[in-house]
Amino acid sequence: MNIISIATAIFRPNFSTNYVSQIAWTIFRVVAGVFMIHNGLDKLGNIEGFAIAYVQYIGLPFPIFFSYCAAFTELLAGPLVALGLFTRPAAFGLLFTMSVAMYHHIKLAGLSVTSIELAGLYAVCYLFLTVNGPGLFSVDSLIYGWLSSKSSDMQDKIESAPAKEVALNK
Repeated sequence: MNIISIATAIFRPNFSTNYVSQIAWTIFRVVAGVFMIHNGLDKLGNIEGFAIAYVQYIGLPFPIFFSYCAAFTELLAGPLVALGLFTRPAAFGLLFTMSVAMYHHIKLAGLSVTSIELAGLYAVCYLFLTVNGPGLFSVDSLIYGWLSSKSSDMQDKIESAPAKEVALNK
């Protein structure tokens, strides 16, 4: 498997031809990404407090380190999701972060809906984007189109190479 086919798989969006659905999908993706920036900024505002109240509470080692990991995942992956750039890997990182947040809330308050609902909603949003990609109106879609044209150009060259070789041997 070459690098272009791997990159094509990462950037491949869902090409549903229903444009109303694609517009709603884009709004969903942008809102889910932009709102996550706020969460990352809140963590950086009091990283020690977050480390003690959340990370240390669930028993993870190196609470300051993992607090920075969570904050920077939210600050970097949030805008990537909003732009639709590297959407699947960014959404997967946010899905993991929200899964840890859900674990924290369950450990703190049990299966209380009021404590896990926001992290759960975010997790479902990022699961959806991890599985389905960014949709048609995204940077990933533009990159996928460019990679697909490069891939087909390379395939044409590979297929025409034996014909040129046969012509040269005559």
